[in-house]
Amino acid sequence: MFIIERPTPEGRVSVRLLVKNTGKRRGAEVVQLYVHDEESQLPRPEQELKAFQKLDLGPGEEQAAKFDLDARSFSYFDPRTHDWRLEPGRFEIRVGSSSRDIRTRSSVNLP
Repeated sequence: MFIIERPTPEGRVSVRLLVKNTGKRRGAEVVQLYVHDEESQLPRPEQELKAFQKLDLGPGEEQAAKFDLDARSFSYFDPRTHDWRLEPGRFEIRVGSSSRDIRTRSSVNLP
């Protein structure tokens, strides 16, 4: 399960996903959430870490990870105006155990 709720008019987005320990021993996983701006007026990194959560899971156990992103999570600092700027458009939400191990992704459009 990977659910991205529709953005609010203020630019808030909730993301939920299930993480399962498929092993036979207790383990921990750090779930990392990255945002990729598909089109920006200024150069931005390929993906930006915006949230993370450590889950402790028993063998076969599932847990939900929930992330609440605000408008700042999708914004960039504009050096011309000396303020944070949120451009409307399409953003890709990427989730994985590291920046090089993205396991799921989906897009959201901000007004």
